[in-house]
Amino acid sequence: MISGINHYNLRSGAKMMEDLKVFYIEIVGLQLGTRPPFKSNGYWLNAGQKDILHLSETKENDDNPANTKSTFDHMAFTAEDKDKYIKILEKNEINFHFRVVPEIGTEQIFFKDPAGNGIELIFCKT
Repeated sequence: MISGINHYNLRSGAKMMEDLKVFYIEIVGLQLGTRPPFKSNGYWLNAGQKDILHLSETKENDDNPANTKSTFDHMAFTAEDKDKYIKILEKNEINFHFRVVPEIGTEQIFFKDPAGNGIELIFCKT
C-alpha cells in the first residue's frame, strides 16, 4: 500500500547538479539537508525536516541529455506567500505562468528549473 510520495531524484552532470542545488534553494526555497555518505556525489534538499528532492551526479557511462522528451512533466510543491515567489521569479528573470483554479480553491505558479524540469507551486486559498 502506498501512503505518499517520499522524494524524487534528479540526476545530471556535476555542473548542472550544482546549478540545480542553488536554484532549488534560492528560488524554490528548499533547504540543504543531510545526505548519507554514498559513493556518488549529490545532495538531499528538504522541505522542513523531510528530504524531498535528491540531486545526484550522473553515473559513468550514463546518457541523460537534458531537456529530452519524457513522461515527466512537473513536480508540485505546496507553498505559501505567492507574492514573494512572484517577486523572486521576476527578479531572476524566470518565465512563469500563473493560474487560478476556483473549483479546488488554489492558485498555481508554473516554471522550469535550469535543466528544464517543470515546477508547480500550489497556494491554497483560505
